[in-house]
Amino acid sequence: MDCCDHQTNLPYQKRNKEDLLKRLKRIEGQVRGIYRMVDEDKYCVDIIDQITAARAALGKVQLALLDSHLRGCVADAIKHESEDEAITELISVLTKFTK
Repeated sequence: MDCCDHQTNLPYQKRNKEDLLKRLKRIEGQVRGIYRMVDEDKYCVDIIDQITAARAALGKVQLALLDSHLRGCVADAIKHESEDEAITELISVLTKFTK
């Protein structure tokens, strides 16, 4: 299933994209910091704490994308009578999400 036409909701999509890119840039910095910590033989618990923080940040990005997909693509598919296909895809996404 192709995603809905994002052009119809462009201002929201642009704000959302900018927010996601900022978050991902911060996560990229966190991961680089973790790499440095391992390279410099920092205390294991401190590294684990940083990994936990990076995972949590990625989880927030994942939730934001899921929210956007539900409010945009899935809602649009239901409006255009493609609900079975949208629900099947959503179940697949949620199955991956919960792993």
